[in-house]
Amino acid sequence: MQGAGRGMSRRRSPTSGSGCFRHPVRPLRKRLRLPRARGLSEQPGVPAGLRGQRVRCARGVPRGDARTDSHDLPARPPMGGQVSSAGSFRGLPCASKANADWMSALSSRLWDVPLHQLSIPGSHDTMTYCLNKKSPISSQEPRLLQLLRKVLPCVTLPVVLKWSTTQVLSVTEQLDAGVRYLDLRIAHMEEGSERNLHFVHMVYTTALVEDTLTEISEWLEGHPREVVILACRNFEGMTEGLHEYLVGCIKNIFGDMLCPRGEVPTLRQLWSRGQQVILSYEDEATVSRHVELWPGIPYWWGNKVKPQDLVHYLERMKSCGRPGGLFVAGINLTENLEFILAHPAWSLQKLTLSGLPYLCAWVRAQCPGSAAGCTNIVAGDFIGASGFVSDVIGLNRKLLRG
Repeated sequence: MQGAGRGMSRRRSPTSGSGCFRHPVRPLRKRLRLPRARGLSEQPGVPAGLRGQRVRCARGVPRGDARTDSHDLPARPPMGGQVSSAGSFRGLPCASKANADWMSALSSRLWDVPLHQLSIPGSHDTMTYCLNKKSPISSQEPRLLQLLRKVLPCVTLPVVLKWSTTQVLSVTEQLDAGVRYLDLRIAHMEEGSERNLHFVHMVYTTALVEDTLTEISEWLEGHPREVVILACRNFEGMTEGLHEYLVGCIKNIFGDMLCPRGEVPTLRQLWSRGQQVILSYEDEATVSRHVELWPGIPYWWGNKVKPQDLVHYLERMKSCGRPGGLFVAGINLTENLEFILAHPAWSLQKLTLSGLPYLCAWVRAQCPGSAAGCTNIVAGDFIGASGFVSDVIGLNRKLLRG
């Protein structure tokens, strides 16, 4: 992970000394809060679109914002055929960095559009690229599956892994590829240490939550005009104490990057305040205690095996009218036991790739905006395939036609 200093550093939580990170601890680099530079609105010769932004420095060297004067969206990135270092799936493209700064490259006409009216690419079950092959089955899965994992691990685990892995790019590679919505399903393992939190999708990840959030924060420091939406959910095995512990870590890691809940902001508003993170948290009691947390973001999950059935579901949801704020249309296909038994040689990867041409054609027909039938965040599996991310980003061009 590459980190950079931050001129207006993220503030440390007052409780950061109370054991927010597991032991042995990998200390965060000390970040110095530099005196605030004169506001850009006060400086002569600054374009109106950049006024009100905060000056940031990396390792003491002033850094300019990338591609802020572009009025065109990036074209679809070239998709190669290399294997991501994060996974062992062959035939999937590696992450392209062509969309790494796509938000800063948006037309200035879109800087005042609220985020819930933009088209934003997301990844479903973001962290499954690092599922632990030695992990127990999640305690939320059927007891029969947990028993089979203990009795026939050599048979059960390979099947579970090939149907629970939804991504092969690491979180940094996903961000580089242009993903701005991350689906983070958090759990505390029954047999794990007291405060080591993992991610989960049938089995637990090798990655720890604190390390991953730090990785995201460091990526954001290198891309100061990009904004991410982090959806923390699931919370398997989490007590009230663990929720407070996790929120303390979130505040310590992101600090003043966090956008407090309220009206959905625009890019210009976020840039002027130096905020880069909207963090939704699917636990109402915890959200009520912390203004930095946003309520859970609705996710349209079709639970369908066939892409045609999934599109039918998504169109039915659109006909009911879009939610008032941020929301997700999921184009992720979902297997069932009948399908798995009928297709023993298949995997979620094969199922996804077989349906992507049809699903991406549906994506390209969508339009962001405020109307009832408009889409917002579109999330999928194996996000490095089929130009999916660029298709979602490209929908923002339709907002310029009005």
